Amino acid sequence: MENWSRRIPFKVDIAGVIEIMGSSLYSRIDTPVRELIQNAHDAVIRRRQQDLDYQGRIDIRQDPERNTLSFHDDGIGLSPEEAEQYLGTLGIGITGLLKGRGPRELQESVNGDNDSLIGQFGIGLFSAFMLADRISVESRRLDCETGVRWEAGAGTEIELASSPRKETGSSITLYLKPEYQILSQDEEKLEEAIKLFADFLPVPIFLNDGKARTNVIHVAWFDPSPERERIELEFEGYFNETPLDIIPVQLNRPATISGALYVTPHRVPLAGDIPAVAVTIRRMVISRHVHDLLPVWAPFLRGVLELQDCSPTASREDLVRDEAFERVQFILEQHLYEHFEQMVTVEPARFEAIVQWHRYTIAAAALSDERLRLMLRQTYRWPTSQGQLTFEEILARSPSDPLCDEEADFVVWYNSDRRQERWVNEVFDGHDVPCVHAVRGFEEPLLAALVADTDQGQADLRITSPSAAGFATSILGIEGTEDAPPDWNEFLGVTEAKILTANFSSDKPVMAFLNERYELTQVFEDLKKGDSIPQGFQRLIDSHFRSHPTGQNEIVLNRGHRVVKRALSQGTTSPLASVVRLLVINALSSAGASIPQDAHQSQSNDLDWVADALWGKDS
Repeated sequence: MENWSRRIPFKVDIAGVIEIMGSSLYSRIDTPVRELIQNAHDAVIRRRQQDLDYQGRIDIRQDPERNTLSFHDDGIGLSPEEAEQYLGTLGIGITGLLKGRGPRELQESVNGDNDSLIGQFGIGLFSAFMLADRISVESRRLDCETGVRWEAGAGTEIELASSPRKETGSSITLYLKPEYQILSQDEEKLEEAIKLFADFLPVPIFLNDGKARTNVIHVAWFDPSPERERIELEFEGYFNETPLDIIPVQLNRPATISGALYVTPHRVPLAGDIPAVAVTIRRMVISRHVHDLLPVWAPFLRGVLELQDCSPTASREDLVRDEAFERVQFILEQHLYEHFEQMVTVEPARFEAIVQWHRYTIAAAALSDERLRLMLRQTYRWPTSQGQLTFEEILARSPSDPLCDEEADFVVWYNSDRRQERWVNEVFDGHDVPCVHAVRGFEEPLLAALVADTDQGQADLRITSPSAAGFATSILGIEGTEDAPPDWNEFLGVTEAKILTANFSSDKPVMAFLNERYELTQVFEDLKKGDSIPQGFQRLIDSHFRSHPTGQNEIVLNRGHRVVKRALSQGTTSPLASVVRLLVINALSSAGASIPQDAHQSQSNDLDWVADALWGKDS
């Protein structure tokens, strides 16, 4: 067989390519509006670079009778050669060449400064085929004697001809497909798209020959020396909410970032809300919800940032996650740290107000962020037995008892059970040392982290429990704590609590201390009995509590109280033993404990026993 070879050209189904672009590349059907505004903007900017007196404008017109949408600019325009070279090749654009993309010989054929240009991929014009069956371009370059007309449908043929156009610039007309003809009729819908993409572009955009421009152009947050008051007013109007704080961002090194952020007054969830910010590149909006740019601890921030060093994705709907993006991430986080750290020093009350408003978000984030915790030490107010106190104030009032603690310099006492707040406050009443009520889910680990961060000396965090070192002697004034005799442990076993005896000055015969984790297990046990928990979840619960024992509620019997003293001496068969058991169950119930069913039954039996002992049995 004879060997052979030949070269053949690619055959491109433009309609197929555009369909792929529409379904895979872009998430919005009005994206071609952005692409064509972008092309017009770049043409105006290139002409400005050659003529300092020139300003330029973009006009967009709807024609509902012809079902067309047209884009007009008085920018630098195209020569016939440029129209043939750049409009006829998918993937090559003048702006992209100026930015170093494309063949070297084509790069050398264009000139200009790319710093203010937006376009990059050379697919802007072709994206219009998502909306249109046919596209027509009329253009005349600034230094050319004749104009050029370029026209194409969804096939592979392009018609190129001379044009009698006199004005410098370009006009692009889209002959809309039936399903998109609404864009030639609904002015409000088109205006919304213009504002969404091009509100900050430094070129005025006019819709349907209106006298007022459609885009804002000038906003305070992009000014080189912005005034905070102006930014606040403009943010309030633009985002329809009043900022709690304004954070101007004007940075030149090691990355160029301009704009501003603000603290939203809307509370965000404790977890799961991802920080998002609007981003522009050369003032064209890339997205109003760019994720990953702000630190994870700041979902309460909103704003607009101009990021010249970052690159848009091919769809221009997000940013490329590259080295430049990571550099901007780091710089922004440092800037935010410094802003809030300065506020803590200069305006602590202001930062405290922000923390109180977004306490769940900020406090939860601080669990894994030491720099945030350092700020919260002075500004996060904890509920305590002595009122609302910051951690620094708590620490200053929590020196250790030298008689009980030889190693610790500070002992921070805390209660994690909301049901015991009032009782704990009574216990600590009259003490110089406060007790912190860490009753929210994140507060106990946050308090532990703040204690661990302390560098003024050795600090210990201890729960308000008789089992905790020093609590019985220093706080309760209890002496001689020991386990109750075996017969009393058995007699009071229906309470499922750990039984202790001690001498203390309180006139209370019994004190109850709840173990929150034990109470939680009782809730799960009740659900388990009712088959309310899926098996997989139940296995996770069982595994957790096996690896993290819960302990028990605790009861301390006051050996110094005459009722308890006599009951202990008479044994568990005496009527006083039933009185003590009633006191124990009542103490647990008053503290908010879950009372076992057997304890309820014994309570009824004890009441009968006491009644019989006092008045005798009914005959």
